[in-house]
Amino acid sequence: MPEIVTIETPSLGDRSYLICDGEDAVVIDPQRDIGRVLAAAQSRHVRISHVLETHIHYDYVTGGLALARHTGAEYVVAASEDVDFERLGVRDGDQIVAGSMALTVIHTPGHTPGHLSFALSPAGLGPCAVFTGGSMLYGAVGRTDLTGPENTEQLTRAQYRSVRRLAAELPDDVAVYPTHGFGSFCSATPTAGTSSTIGSERRVNMALRSDEDAFVKELMAGLSAYPRYYVHMGPANRRGPLAAELAPPAQADPAELRRRIDAGEWIVDLRERTAFARGHVAGTISIEIGSSFSTYLGWTMPWGAPLTLIGDSPEQVTEAQVQLIRIGIDRLAAAATGPTETLAGDGRISSYPVSDFGGLAARWGQPGLVVLDVRRLDEWRAGHLSGAVHIPFWEIERRAGELPAGHVWVYCASGFRAAIAASLLDRAGRRVVHVDDAWEKAAQAGLPLAGAPDS
Repeated sequence: MPEIVTIETPSLGDRSYLICDGEDAVVIDPQRDIGRVLAAAQSRHVRISHVLETHIHYDYVTGGLALARHTGAEYVVAASEDVDFERLGVRDGDQIVAGSMALTVIHTPGHTPGHLSFALSPAGLGPCAVFTGGSMLYGAVGRTDLTGPENTEQLTRAQYRSVRRLAAELPDDVAVYPTHGFGSFCSATPTAGTSSTIGSERRVNMALRSDEDAFVKELMAGLSAYPRYYVHMGPANRRGPLAAELAPPAQADPAELRRRIDAGEWIVDLRERTAFARGHVAGTISIEIGSSFSTYLGWTMPWGAPLTLIGDSPEQVTEAQVQLIRIGIDRLAAAATGPTETLAGDGRISSYPVSDFGGLAARWGQPGLVVLDVRRLDEWRAGHLSGAVHIPFWEIERRAGELPAGHVWVYCASGFRAAIAASLLDRAGRRVVHVDDAWEKAAQAGLPLAGAPDS
């Protein structure tokens, strides 16, 4: 049986796959940093003969074309897609043969109009696995609104039929390998688990437990906001992105940092968010390095704006660069590392308090208290603090002037997005408190809730 190697990208909630038969290999949906795929193939002494895309991706810049050119592999993309590069265009029912493996093309529109799935069959045997991209996910399906609201209902109905087709045509023991669904905003609803089969999906998948109209209503009602940078990924992938060079950024001294801050550029501090709150170069923005870094930076920052990173070390900056090239941010304006006291050459260091929902409860009702919820609209509607102002975190920079006068306490669901918002408000000259706490603790602290079904 072929070996299927999963290459995870937790920062974007996606998976890529390397499928090997001992000599030949096929790659499904590779990320931009193709070195991980090349290392996996090299360690198994296999030749990559084909690179397959399930669809034109909206949540990352693909590494497919770069990988195909580097290895001499065939680059396989749906024939229906309008792209600016040479590829092997395939259609429903086509078969790709690589060594002893065959992959059958199944047109599964829904996540995108040209979406494909690939059913893997070892030599002389029936299918053993299916690579479903953004079609059938674990208990869910890929979102259907990425190509525009005018197409959403049509694609939602197509998604329903595509998932049902996979379930009808493939045996129960076929393993399901989606690209999305591990935290990606390309999933229409939350997914469950890290592995599944067609048989398991028959029991739990939202498209296989209701009729079409009910499915359409449920899915469309659950579509929430997705990262703003997505709008740039489809065009980039249609152009045919090449590999990005991970070049060391120019180093900014304290005077250069201050010049860029005063010019209104984005200077992002990668340090842990509570350390940032204790002391940071005035005018910088907190986006803590970690699994959510690239998603939330790409969501918040004006696209194309000059970006400078501040880190504890060059290695931390490099880690951030790797995440950023996956969403098409290939060049930094500059970078700086070292203690805040050193980087703030003019002594302009800012700080603000960090608290929790208990701390907010102790000050509830005091004059001048402004409570700001920076979560998505669907989260707000599901329940929020009574009397809170709602501005999603990615709109804070533009809408900070809408906040009432007073001392702003900022919360989200975990503290991560609240840290971004608090730093933006601090940069704008507002007095802020960063509520670094889990949303579930708000009720435990006795704070009044509004909007929730049981409130």
